[in-house]
Amino acid sequence: MSDAAGADNGLDLYVIAQRQFDRALSWIDELKSGLIDYLVTPKRTVHVRFPIHMDDDSVRTFHGFRVLHNSSRGPGKGGIRYHPDVTEHEVAALAALMTWKTALADLPFGGAKGGVVCNPKELSRAELRRITRRFVIELGDAIGPHTDIPAPDVYTNEQTMAWIYDTFDVFHRGQNNRAVVTGKPLRLGGSLGRDSATGRGCLNATERFLEHRIVDGLDSLAGARVAIQGLGNVGAHSMKLFHEAGATIVCVSDSQGGVADDAGLDPREVLAHKAEHGSVVGLPETKTITNEDLLACDCDILIPAALECQVRKDNAADVKARLVVEAANAPVTPEADELLQQRGIVVLPDIVANGGGVVVSYFEWVQNLENQQWPLDEVERKLKSKMEASVDAMVARWQVIREKADREDGSPPTLRDAALVEAITRLSEHILQLDICM
Repeated sequence: MSDAAGADNGLDLYVIAQRQFDRALSWIDELKSGLIDYLVTPKRTVHVRFPIHMDDDSVRTFHGFRVLHNSSRGPGKGGIRYHPDVTEHEVAALAALMTWKTALADLPFGGAKGGVVCNPKELSRAELRRITRRFVIELGDAIGPHTDIPAPDVYTNEQTMAWIYDTFDVFHRGQNNRAVVTGKPLRLGGSLGRDSATGRGCLNATERFLEHRIVDGLDSLAGARVAIQGLGNVGAHSMKLFHEAGATIVCVSDSQGGVADDAGLDPREVLAHKAEHGSVVGLPETKTITNEDLLACDCDILIPAALECQVRKDNAADVKARLVVEAANAPVTPEADELLQQRGIVVLPDIVANGGGVVVSYFEWVQNLENQQWPLDEVERKLKSKMEASVDAMVARWQVIREKADREDGSPPTLRDAALVEAITRLSEHILQLDICM
């Protein structure tokens, strides 16, 4: 899909990010107009093109880019994705999302994101290694432990991060370079708990949010009926952790389809079947459903943990959950946000719900810089504290702007509005206190 087409149907991530930002600005008084331009525009975008010798002795040229959205609070932080349809617009939107996510989590980072246009499913391990190493060489000092710190994203993993670290290290001998990436293998300086961090952070955020009793009749996970779309890293860990916390997992799905069981699914059986057959579809004694069916599942909590723009204007009326927890980035479009709000369905936004990954990435960065390795219980304790603080800050801000809306007879704010207002306010105050607007 082209950027123009995406903009036409409201599913362009850059357009969505801009609309969410503009809506949040309506709740902020006296933010200088010039500062708004600075906050919304990427600080730097690096484009690179490079040739790669393929396994069949041919040569192909690949296109990659890295967007640093903001570095006022610290180095850029964000993943690198390998995908045939990745675009600069998409990466710029996700980099901005990372800026707000790190500000809300009170991390000393700004937002960044990167991508290489390729299809990893059609590439060998050796070709992926050559692409990764050449991409790092072309980026040069655009990345670094105190400049911009990549992490895994779509179709990249800890092996990709190992290649990035090693390549960067070759060109920066004599320095502690382990902090150039996070999400590395443990033996190369990765952090315990990083693999499950986003799913665990999602659990921490949801449990804390329910304690605020904002969702009618739902104040804990005990007995809550949960539906999870997507069983990648985040969805799989969320399924296990929510089940352990007392929730009943009534349906799950992957890219091939889904399964449902009103009595509850056993996460071990689900993952074993998926490992053996490549999909959850066909799990014995379950009902086969589509991904669209899952979004309309009769449940208390819906967790979109797959791709962006899954809950849209055309299907928001079908959602039956009382709470939508955005484990994926931007799974609910702005139009759907409004429709869900009108129906009394609460959305726990992505910059809160899926912030656990970047929080533990920060922990890994700190451990690397200090040549330490923290025990798992310490990582999980610190993660829980960070996630709860983010939720509390969002709810406190929501209560303030909701009172303002009541006084002015305006439309009520969403939790996304509150989370973005809190993040934007923190970043703008940081910039003005530094007095860098010379």
